[in-house]
Amino acid sequence: MNMSNLKKAMLVSLAIILIMGMIAVVIILKINDSKTVDGERSIDDIVANSHDTAEITTDLDDGTFVRIQFRIISDGKEATKEVAKREFQFQNILIKELATMTETDFKEGLAELEVAVKEKLNEVMTEGTITDVYTIKKILQ
Repeated sequence: MNMSNLKKAMLVSLAIILIMGMIAVVIILKINDSKTVDGERSIDDIVANSHDTAEITTDLDDGTFVRIQFRIISDGKEATKEVAKREFQFQNILIKELATMTETDFKEGLAELEVAVKEKLNEVMTEGTITDVYTIKKILQ
């Protein structure tokens, strides 16, 4: 083997190693992508973009009292900041929704309440959207 063939073999080997390294970097970056796992948000992203509301005590339509607290999940940091600023609007929305419910409605319709609160909050949001509303505490008296 002469020097020219040796140089060619070394260049080809170097090019192959370089291409394999680039492929490895792309694979590692895709695997370590913390935003999504199979198209879903990671729990770290959800926690980072969540806001716990204050506990709210109010009465239902039939005179029953309820104490309730929610965790509101948004689609980004700016939206999460806005949710915290709009807590008074959230409380107003929640009080209006609960004022029309009876004890039975409340027990059976908690998921519908979460959806209604999410939709009404999204109507007033300007810096993103609310993706989920979770009930984290509830007491019915």
